[in-house]
Amino acid sequence: METIIKVAQLVVGISVLFVWVFRFDNVVKEFKQFGLSDLMRSIVGASKIALATLLIAGIWYPSFVQIPSILMGIFMISAQYFHFKANNPFIKRIPSAIFLILCAFIAYTTIN
Repeated sequence: METIIKVAQLVVGISVLFVWVFRFDNVVKEFKQFGLSDLMRSIVGASKIALATLLIAGIWYPSFVQIPSILMGIFMISAQYFHFKANNPFIKRIPSAIFLILCAFIAYTTIN
């Protein structure tokens, strides 16, 4: 079970880092579509990058994992809300839904 949790942490962490670093142009388009400001995008981006880093570091320091997974899950719930509000097709909602499930799994399995 520990291996599955660590893989989930890596999947969420690396995926979020990849999107916010290498696909930033896509993030900019989505935040404009959602009607959110550049400041909000910067706050969300910095927060997600920090949380993703903590999830990856949590492989070696398990005490870092639970709170970042809960907070990342909240961001994924927000992503679902904004995709729904913007009437985006279901295919655009799938990644954040998968990450939400993974974050819930990580948080649930790391309860002491």
